[in-house]
Formats: sequence, structure tokens, C-alpha cells
Amino acid sequence: MTRLRADILLLFVAMIWGFAFVGQSSAMAHTGPLAFTGWRFALAAVLVAPLAFREMQQPKLRGVLTKRRLGAIFALGAVFFGATALQQYALLTTRVTNAGFLTALYVVMAPILGFFFLKHRPPAVIWIGAAASLLGAFLLSGGGGGSLILGDALIMISAVFWAVQILLIGFLLEKVDQPISLAFAQFAVTAVAGLGLSLVFETSDLPPFSAIWRELLFTGVLSGGVCFTLQTIAQNHTPSSDAAILMSTEALFAAIGGALIFGDRLDAMGWGGCALIIGAVLLVQLAPFWSQKPAD
Repeated sequence: MTRLRADILLLFVAMIWGFAFVGQSSAMAHTGPLAFTGWRFALAAVLVAPLAFREMQQPKLRGVLTKRRLGAIFALGAVFFGATALQQYALLTTRVTNAGFLTALYVVMAPILGFFFLKHRPPAVIWIGAAASLLGAFLLSGGGGGSLILGDALIMISAVFWAVQILLIGFLLEKVDQPISLAFAQFAVTAVAGLGLSLVFETSDLPPFSAIWRELLFTGVLSGGVCFTLQTIAQNHTPSSDAAILMSTEALFAAIGGALIFGDRLDAMGWGGCALIIGAVLLVQLAPFWSQKPAD
């Protein structure tokens, strides 16, 4: 695969993930957040299962799943569920545009959490990015603490969960080189947790699939299973700097989808906050490449 084709694939993935916020939001008119999360990732797990099974049959990977690592994989699934469930609850009250841009905060949060819990020393630019992203979140929420609605707060908390998930994925891939199997584990744990908890906290009735089948197919099959696989393939054929820029457009596509479907509109302060968040994301992602010395 050429670099250009890989970049086009990543742009497609970012577009689907951005527009998925629209599907996640519209489904909330017909079902609960836990039920939708559970069914969405049940579909994703079913789609990825054959690839995960094939991956696990490789001779070099047999016997690597110790009890300790299985516990870490279960923890990864629990964190993934927390991130997706919080994001889904947030979409009950916040705009798709806000959700897209505030979710991008995980890019800045991941290295900061790595510094505090894993003793990874981040470059100084991380702290600049953190300050810019927090200011961006402040402006996007209206420029006042009193105007920070519950949905925005939940999205920011979910961004912390996404950051933890990124760190856990990195740790586990060093021990168990099975990216598709890890994705399946995340999807399966989230499906079981979402469906199980929905029976307790929402309703025992099945959701109206006739009303949400489009959202489930888009967010579960296309955004979940298909796009994860495409991302894995594409990132093996393009530089990380390309991937960083292209994947950050997820927030822009969420804003486009919110404007087209729900009529979301931001004022100058809101767009200023969006610009700061995207700027911080790009700064954190690209700074390591700028600091590298060119080869002789």
C-alpha cells in the first residue's frame, strides 16, 4: 500500500468516527445509553471475532496469555466501557460538536497521565498543550464555569478514560502482540457490561431496532469493527506525523455532522475553543517529530 492510499484510508476513518457522534446522539431519542453501547459493541465484537481467532492461532502467540495479562486485558475492557458509556451519556445533553472536540483532549491527557503514573517524562511542549486545551475546553463550554453543562463534563471525564485506554493498549501490545484480539476483548467486555447494566438501570425490553438499526450498523459495524481494522492497516504504511494530523480531523467531521444534521452552531468563543483544542492536539502529536535531528 502506498503512503497516499494509507493517508486516504486514515482520513476516511477519521470521517466515519466523526460522523459516528451524530449516530450516537440521534439514537438517544429511542433507547438508553447503556443498551445502545452494549448492542453497538456486540456487533463490533461479532465482526472482529473471526480475525481475532485467526490471530490467536499463530504459533508464536500461543501461551502468552497468562492470568496476570488476562486481568490486564479485562481492565482494558472495563476502561473502554467507561469511556464509551460516559460519552454516550454525555450525548443526552451536549452537542455533537462539543463532544467531538472535547473527546480530542485524550491526546493531551495521555502523556500527562503517563508522567504521573508510569514516570514517563514528557517534553515541555506537553504542558503548553495541556494549558491550551484546558483553555479551549473553557471557551467551548461557554467561557464560564457555571455554563459547563453536564454533558460537557462527562465528555471531559470520558477523555480521561480514553487516555488511560491508550496507555493500557501500549503496555499490553508490548507484552502481547495481538492488536485485533485486544480490540475484540474491549468490544466483548463493553457489550456484556452495557447489555447487563441496561437490564438493571434502564429497561428489560429490547430497544426498538426498527428505529435505531442505521445508527447501530454505522457505529457498531462501520465505526467499530471496520474502521479499527482499516486504522491498523493504514498506520503501518504511513508516518505517525501523517496519522496525527489526519486522525485529529475526527473532531472537524463531528462538527460538520452536527451542523448538517442537528443545526449545531458555535459562536466566535466556541470556535476559538475548538481551534485551541485542535492546536494543542497537533502540537502534542507533532512536536516529537520536529525535535528530531535530520539524518545526514
